[in-house]
Amino acid sequence: MTASRQLYWNIHGHGFMYLLFLVALVIFGYGIYRQYKLWRRGLPENRTDDIPTRIYNVLVHTFSHRRILREGYAGSMHGMIFYGFILFVLGTTVVALQADFGLEIYHGSLYLWLSLLLDLGGLAAIVGILLAYYRRYVLKPDRLDNKPDDGYSLHLLLLIIVTGFILEGFRITATQDPWAAWSPVGMVIGKVFGVMSAGALSGAHVFFWWLHLLLAFGFIAYLPYSKLLHIVTTPLNQFFSTLRPKGALAGIDFENEDLENYGVSQLEHFTWKQLFDTAACTRCGRCQDNCPAYLTKKPLSPKEMTQDLKAYLEDCGSAKQSIGTGEEVTAETAAAEEKSLVGDVFSEDTIWSCTTCRACQEQCPSLVEHIDKTIGMRRHLVLEESNFPAEVQTVFRNLENNSNPWGVGFAERAKWAEGLDVKILEEDSDVDILYWPGCAGAFDDRNKKVAAAVVKVLQAAGINFGILGTEEKCCGDSARRIGNEYLFQMTAEENIETIKSYGIKKIVTHCPHCFNTLKNEYPEFGADFEVVHHTQYIRELIDTGALPLCKSTDLEVTYHDSCYLGRYNDEYQAPRQVIDRLGGTIKEMEKNNNQSFCCGAGGGRMWMEETLGSRINEERTKQAVATGAGTVVTNCPFCLTMIEDGLKNYEDTEMNTFDIAELVEKALH
Repeated sequence: MTASRQLYWNIHGHGFMYLLFLVALVIFGYGIYRQYKLWRRGLPENRTDDIPTRIYNVLVHTFSHRRILREGYAGSMHGMIFYGFILFVLGTTVVALQADFGLEIYHGSLYLWLSLLLDLGGLAAIVGILLAYYRRYVLKPDRLDNKPDDGYSLHLLLLIIVTGFILEGFRITATQDPWAAWSPVGMVIGKVFGVMSAGALSGAHVFFWWLHLLLAFGFIAYLPYSKLLHIVTTPLNQFFSTLRPKGALAGIDFENEDLENYGVSQLEHFTWKQLFDTAACTRCGRCQDNCPAYLTKKPLSPKEMTQDLKAYLEDCGSAKQSIGTGEEVTAETAAAEEKSLVGDVFSEDTIWSCTTCRACQEQCPSLVEHIDKTIGMRRHLVLEESNFPAEVQTVFRNLENNSNPWGVGFAERAKWAEGLDVKILEEDSDVDILYWPGCAGAFDDRNKKVAAAVVKVLQAAGINFGILGTEEKCCGDSARRIGNEYLFQMTAEENIETIKSYGIKKIVTHCPHCFNTLKNEYPEFGADFEVVHHTQYIRELIDTGALPLCKSTDLEVTYHDSCYLGRYNDEYQAPRQVIDRLGGTIKEMEKNNNQSFCCGAGGGRMWMEETLGSRINEERTKQAVATGAGTVVTNCPFCLTMIEDGLKNYEDTEMNTFDIAELVEKALH
């Protein structure tokens, strides 16, 4: 006997379900349309280029759960629900294909294996949902906010699967299905109901068939009005995610005569994709759990920012749609349009608390893009309102007058290199490499030592290099991330013109912020040169034998991943490999690699007072001290400064701080 089963057994008039399905689709479509109208309030933006890469992003992030599975409990829980429902949809599709199109799928060994797979998938989904209940209502992690919709969604999913299994159990028992062992969950449930009469079984089967159907169609209809919408919007958001380099912000075209604003002060100033982010956010809280501002009691939660924007968008959308259709506008929806985006929806303290460390975006499974929104609102405050922290005024003035945040005269920029026998391109441009010490390497006393160490390493390897000296200007990173896009672009264009005039093809940077800016942001303004960070270049010199070293046998360190080398440029291994080549042992901090904790200096915060909550650098220093290592190693001048400052609170510790270049320079002797 060939394995199979009769579809729609015991069901009469099942054609009515197509009418119900159509009703569900209409309700679903209307909900999506209302959401679509909200998203389209944003500015146009092209997010359909390079389709193969976009499809790959969906495969990686949706179907392989790359980021979700990073967390054991939450990842496994979601994975069981997701993959279980994928199988549920597969089974429903197979039934429709065979019943309505005559394809023989539920037949033979394929039918048996599909039956087993669907049962196991459904069981996994039930386990996942029960874990979700336990996590949400018993464990209650801080990052989860329990809203009624969360419970409704879980109840609905559970009921759909459970009624499906009960339905299967009635059918197996009533028909004495010889292939019941291939549907083990249904078979067990069927044995429970085995004492029922044939008539009772038949009636119960019909009841649960229609109940299961109504629940499934209700799920479709409910989806656009609930948290479940992320089933649709999250894969789409991953498809539409930016393909710009991680470290590149979207610029402003100041030459566009039709440009009416230079920042974001209204919903309409966001792009449609930035508004679409609000529908893709699942409120999972991973961003919040990794945000240094939130974790040090600042008034910033990336999750809440996204949800506040969503609520504001929906309130404004309700008012606008009511006006457009002649419906009565409630006082609440009318008041929404009167709110100020910056000030009422988001406080200025919230906007200025961000260090742009990118931990939120690195952890977000939906690929929500938080930072561009924050920078957009900063641009509004800086360029349109001249409203920013008082200390930032000095930074802007220093950049405008002396091309560095410290305000030291630009004529002093090359003094750090005196006595080091370094070429200055204005005097001798015959070089293979341009070394870019940055403002910290040129003007900050502690980081001048790091710049000198890089020079000595390059000289020991026989590299023909030089510096721009007084012709080098600040890369513009701080200005751009504080929100002064105009000052950044002026600086960038001047630097690019200078570099091009010497025909430079390769640059080694001292600072990760300079590295990121020159590598990822300058190309938008015509730059065409290779940029490497000094830790990457030093690793190359060691591995090619150009830099012989004396290995240490007692070098025990903890290493701090800087945000702009790590999360912005995915470089975690080069610094660690250099330490390994030196014979060092790394005692990792609790938060490392892509979960590294920011030092607090990024996003222009280096130049701002930190008056809210606790200090971010002190929290990171605490994590370093906890390792028990004798040395903290960094790759960034800002991080070096912030960690050294944090260590001042530990007078009883003898922990040292070094840049990797300094360790390598010591190994040359």
